[in-house]
Amino acid sequence: MGERTAQRQLVAVDLAPGPRLVAALREAWDGGPAVAPLPRGLPPRARVEVLAALRASRLVSERGAIPLPGPLAVAEDVALVVATSGSTGAPKGVALSRGALEASAIASLARLGGQRSTRWLCCLPLSSMGGIGVLTRSFLTGTDPVVLRRFTPEGVAGAGDVDAVSLVPTMLARLLDAGVDLARFRHVLLGGAEAPPALLARARAAGAALVTTYGLTETCGGCVYDGVPLDGVEVDIAGAGGRVRIRGPVLAEGYRAADGDGGAVAGADGWLVTNDLGRFAADGRLEVLGRADDVIVTGGVNVVAGRVAALLAEHPAVAQAAVLGVGDPEWGERVVAVIVPRDPAAPPDLPTLRAFLAERSPAATAPRQLLLTDHLPLLANGKLDRLALRARASEHR
Repeated sequence: MGERTAQRQLVAVDLAPGPRLVAALREAWDGGPAVAPLPRGLPPRARVEVLAALRASRLVSERGAIPLPGPLAVAEDVALVVATSGSTGAPKGVALSRGALEASAIASLARLGGQRSTRWLCCLPLSSMGGIGVLTRSFLTGTDPVVLRRFTPEGVAGAGDVDAVSLVPTMLARLLDAGVDLARFRHVLLGGAEAPPALLARARAAGAALVTTYGLTETCGGCVYDGVPLDGVEVDIAGAGGRVRIRGPVLAEGYRAADGDGGAVAGADGWLVTNDLGRFAADGRLEVLGRADDVIVTGGVNVVAGRVAALLAEHPAVAQAAVLGVGDPEWGERVVAVIVPRDPAAPPDLPTLRAFLAERSPAATAPRQLLLTDHLPLLANGKLDRLALRARASEHR
């Protein structure tokens, strides 16, 4: 955003999923005031921090509209500012232009076959790119999405005349557990977090037309479908560290911050260097291995936590898995596995999981501590809440 003249008002919106919120986002899409949709249910302190980062002119909620201090307009081409903190950092706003949002929606629809009659079901938060993407695809095709106020298997099953849906893995698992017919959907986009292979196989066996997606808020959401970049999007692996980098028309304009300019999302060469580690498979498809800040250094060996979690999730006794490193006087960091058992009455033990990994991965990746839980803490967008997970692990040290 930098030196560019800012000529558009930004309005923060805290509304329940429904017609008023959809109308506000539609108005922003059509050239009205830019909108910053707030995540629902923010604790008071987090809400204050998000509003400070957004610097909107007013806050619109069910109670009405109130002016906010220190407003800062956005560049004229910015339509949306999406609040994000990833899973570990302070809140910031990602400024997205109408052009980037449209490029994302056009490329998505083209990859899915271009059916302009598709009617989308939205059960993801409309403050996240997963939910916003459902709306922009619907705006582009002139169809009316069905928006659920909150996700439930019953709500999805009874959604009526819809033939496409975007989900995160937790939602997919709950729908399968509830016996919801996923074969009714022409497209099931799955993103927000890595899905265990067993979950993907189970969904496909149930007839789900799955498309796995990878992307960031800074890329208007999913920009790689089933490991292949959307048309116009370039993906590369940067340097020996193996970071995924992305370039193309879907990139955000920049960041918002309390001091006004949060900087650009991409370098002068147009590449956004992500915090994700990846590689290209033999067939050329992108494989995302985990996050760079998820690398655990244990006994001098680098362990990618996301990769270990994916392997643990393949064990038949494991429903969900997360892995993190905690300080250890002997190892520097020790690998800790946080497991949701498939059967709480018969959870796997640490020796079993270590032996399972020994056949699939180097010895250093084997966890030295096991925590059992009934669920993994998630952010509103379906991604793992690493701060909450680390706090949970600290309680059991």
